[in-house]
Amino acid sequence: MELETALEAVRGRGGAEGLGRVLGQYNEKNRATFKFDPADEEKRKKLCEGILNILEKDIKTSCQVACLEALRILSRDKKVLVPVTTKENMQILMRLAKLDMTEDSLEDVSNFPVIVEALKCLCNIVFNSAIAQKLSLELNLAAMLCNLLKKCKDQQFVDDIKCFDLRLLFLLSLLHTDIRSQLHHELQGLQVLTQALESSFSIRWTDKYKAAEEHDGSPLSLQETDCAIEALKALFNVTLDSWNVHSENESHQFRYMAAILRHCLLTVGPTEDKTEELHSNAINLLSNVPVSCLDVLISPSTQEETVLKYNGMNMDAIQVLLDFMEKRIDKGSSYREGLTPVLSLLTECCRAHRNIRKFIKAQVLPPLRDVSNRPEVGTTVRNKLVRLMTHVDLGVKQIAAEFLFVLCKERVDNLLKYTGYGNAAGLLAARGLLAGGRGDHWYSDDEDTDTEEYKSAKPNINLITGHVEEPMPNPMDEMTEEQKEYEAMKLVNMFDKLSRDEVIKPMGVRPDGTMTPLEETICQYQTNEQDSSDSD
Repeated sequence: MELETALEAVRGRGGAEGLGRVLGQYNEKNRATFKFDPADEEKRKKLCEGILNILEKDIKTSCQVACLEALRILSRDKKVLVPVTTKENMQILMRLAKLDMTEDSLEDVSNFPVIVEALKCLCNIVFNSAIAQKLSLELNLAAMLCNLLKKCKDQQFVDDIKCFDLRLLFLLSLLHTDIRSQLHHELQGLQVLTQALESSFSIRWTDKYKAAEEHDGSPLSLQETDCAIEALKALFNVTLDSWNVHSENESHQFRYMAAILRHCLLTVGPTEDKTEELHSNAINLLSNVPVSCLDVLISPSTQEETVLKYNGMNMDAIQVLLDFMEKRIDKGSSYREGLTPVLSLLTECCRAHRNIRKFIKAQVLPPLRDVSNRPEVGTTVRNKLVRLMTHVDLGVKQIAAEFLFVLCKERVDNLLKYTGYGNAAGLLAARGLLAGGRGDHWYSDDEDTDTEEYKSAKPNINLITGHVEEPMPNPMDEMTEEQKEYEAMKLVNMFDKLSRDEVIKPMGVRPDGTMTPLEETICQYQTNEQDSSDSD
């Protein structure tokens, strides 16, 4: 019934006042509607066309807002977007959103609701229509969004405009690779978006890449947090291929961004959930920052700062990352999306920056004292990470094992001390280190010192399980030699049957530490023996 009434109104029956009132009622009724009746599809298409025809005319601001709200609701349905996604209709919405290349400032505050609603409509249309995504490139939409973002820089009351401008840039850079490239290389997107991110925080710079610590700072408002999150998401897309920095200017941009992200990690939002979302997006973006620029996360600590220090460096941001990682582990779900980014970031930080690695190791792998329990049993961060080394998700267990391996300076003997051979076998097999040794990266030669408790317990530690086991009675003590031989042959026959049925495949270890079928290992051994006897 509301749809029929709205159609009648856009056809001109009832005048401008009636149109605003009817569409307002339709909007209120369908504010939370995301699934529509397929039977009314044609009527909704006609309503979209009628609304766009009205928006092309010069009408009151209140009527424009009502029309745009209705169009936003209708644009949630992909099937009605065919009449909307034309060049002319996209230009109508862009005009209402003040998307142009002029330098005129946003002075008329009364127009702000129209701009916000037009941007919301464009967000829905671009997200739901591949045709709109192609038209966005043709109409140079990304450049106009960057221009609008610059206009918002020194304006008041524009947080909503900036937020939806950033959201539309995020969608365009996500859905169209050419626009992502255009943003990065032609439109100075990295600089524009970084400035938009910085404007969401009240940063007071004390040095080139160092912001003042605001320990008693108030939380961000909801609008400021949402703007920051949208900027972080857009920057993530623009910096996806930025592992290699090729110029001094790029290096400066990334260090400047990393300094803002450090401030972001030390900032809280209006709620705990919003803070977690803010930090999660900051961590995702830090993963795209070249590792050589991540030293900005730590800085020399001055005497008056009451902060966490290590070797004279401020480690507040690193502690936030560690706390975030543990919180995500404790959630117990969505490890691939929620946990792997922060684990990957911490791994790269530890690999490249000695102070970060030593600080994190002191927290995650402190000197061993009590080895009466298995490494995976307990509530410490070490216990939780070791449990992840045998997780069913291959990506999760690989990054957890890699993180611990890097903390151990990629030394096999050091890793086994903290995890046990059984938990580490997957990593060692993948890296060809089953026979021991160390990884490919170089680390400082400072030695780890064992505690007296560990040294006294070390001879009794089971290398497979990584803990001291209670002495178990040997079942073979009561057997005769004939019984032992019988049980041995029985075991051989069982393995033989499993091997012939291809349930298992016996493997051996090459001299280089990689695994190979047992037959190949035996053949290689016999060849080496033959060569040795021939030389004699």
